[in-house]
Amino acid sequence: MAKKAKKQQKEKQAAENYYDLKVEAVDRLVNAKSAPKVSEKEIRKYTSRGKFHIPSWLKILFVKFWFSGAICYFFLWGMGLYLAGLDLMVVLAIALGVSTDLMVNHLLHSFEPEKGEYDKWMMIPFRRFWTIFLNVIYAGVLLYCVIQIYAIINTILVGDVNEAETVALGVEPLLFGIFYMAMDMLFVTIKNTLVKIFREANEKVNGTSQKDGKKI
Repeated sequence: MAKKAKKQQKEKQAAENYYDLKVEAVDRLVNAKSAPKVSEKEIRKYTSRGKFHIPSWLKILFVKFWFSGAICYFFLWGMGLYLAGLDLMVVLAIALGVSTDLMVNHLLHSFEPEKGEYDKWMMIPFRRFWTIFLNVIYAGVLLYCVIQIYAIINTILVGDVNEAETVALGVEPLLFGIFYMAMDMLFVTIKNTLVKIFREANEKVNGTSQKDGKKI
């Protein structure tokens, strides 16, 4: 009996030491001041659940496609009974620009892993009171390019569109969204390429000037 009681006493003491050690370790972690900062992107690697993961680029392209297609549905189809020609195109450009400034870019910023990581997917990644006007102008340019795509395709299929009784390819939300998204990404890619070229040239010039002891 004495031997058994002694064994129980040792086990009890070992358990107390174990929990004391755990509490001490937790206190050290909580009160640590020199702990390295971990980015939100790194945290998501360990907090995300499930094996199925949708790539970021696919989500971004879908958002751009869905909003432009929805604008086509509600404004081009919805207001096509009341407006036509240039008036309809102006309304459509305004709707596309406003949705990009207030909804599309805001949505992309809301689910980016780190702040500014999705800037390369937007023509105007920041938000100011005047960016809405720039986005409307940019939307007008994209809309003009999309109209030209439809004109080229229909010209190839049926010849002169002005003389043809019907067009082979009409405007509908799905294909309009794809064309608009594709033109948007084309212009964004051109912008990113030019920015990269100027940045590398600037760094090269600054690096040379620093070696020579000169300031630009």
